[in-house]
Amino acid sequence: MNLLYTRKYSLHNQYFISIAVVLLTSVACYFGSQFIGYKTVALLLLVTVSIVAMLFDILPVLTAALLSALIWNFFFIPPIFTFHIESAEDLLMFLMYFFIALVNAVLTLKIRKEEMKARDKEEKENTIKLYNTLLNSLSHELRTPISTIIGAIDTLKENKEKISASNQNELLNQIDIASIRLNRQVENLLNMSRLETGMLKLNLDWCDTNELINTVIQKLSIPYNQTIVFKPNENLPLFKFDRGLIEQVLQNLLHNAINYTPENTIIEVVASQQFNNCVISVSDNGIGIPANEIKYLFDKFYRLPQTKTGGSGLGLSIVKGFIEAHNGNVKAENNTNRGVSFTIEFPAEASYLNNLKNE
Repeated sequence: MNLLYTRKYSLHNQYFISIAVVLLTSVACYFGSQFIGYKTVALLLLVTVSIVAMLFDILPVLTAALLSALIWNFFFIPPIFTFHIESAEDLLMFLMYFFIALVNAVLTLKIRKEEMKARDKEEKENTIKLYNTLLNSLSHELRTPISTIIGAIDTLKENKEKISASNQNELLNQIDIASIRLNRQVENLLNMSRLETGMLKLNLDWCDTNELINTVIQKLSIPYNQTIVFKPNENLPLFKFDRGLIEQVLQNLLHNAINYTPENTIIEVVASQQFNNCVISVSDNGIGIPANEIKYLFDKFYRLPQTKTGGSGLGLSIVKGFIEAHNGNVKAENNTNRGVSFTIEFPAEASYLNNLKNE
């Protein structure tokens, strides 16, 4: 697949590769000339020029076409080792070869330009579609908490003396929950922007993974009716990773599990070390995910069909981006019995200093 991106090479490298490919093909044909005639060599060189034309810009391709014609004339058309052509048939064939090679280069260039235009148009349409999806989602995700905050504040301002202390606390609690929800959506947008622009840089430091997971669970501010189970792994070493990014990953995974599982679901978090990797899984015993939808879970703006409204579809794509920034991977799979498991795994330097201190 990398051949499809060879036009990203510098013009100097394109010239070098084009000439090298023609020379290698010519050498192979020269040593096999006793088995194939010079007319067959012409076809092989034309194929070589055609391949080069599919990959590179017009000037390197024209250079390859001219070079292949000269090589075919000098080394293969009788009399060899001279540019003189005795036969009128061979001269006509040489001129046709040169013409076909040049026309092939020009036509291939035009076809490639049309393909690029079609591809650019498709990418623009996909981008517009994605942003429309994002805006439609955010119109709900941002408007709902903002409306909650404004409504609660207006109620407090207009009826402060008539509202009981318990009702005031309830309104303040709604403002708090809505503010955190709004902040989470803004953080997701900012994080996605960091991933898209390539501005994400890891701040590696030693971290107690057990403590981090407990902190994330305690920070969950949204009310939920599921049970989150986490048993610290006492044998787990300290790992060196970006605490802020992994904390965001765990928050997104837990929010995802809470938002898309029914009441009384048990959500379990498990941390372990496998070889030189830090491995954390978040699993539940909910209804699971349709097998044909799993491969789309980490796409931007993707949301499972027929799920409750809300969510921008960025949470899991951010998880994927942050874990890949650690040179790791994330996967989702349905459990054998019920529910689904999300597992993140990434290489991380380990230290057992905490175990030595305990001893």
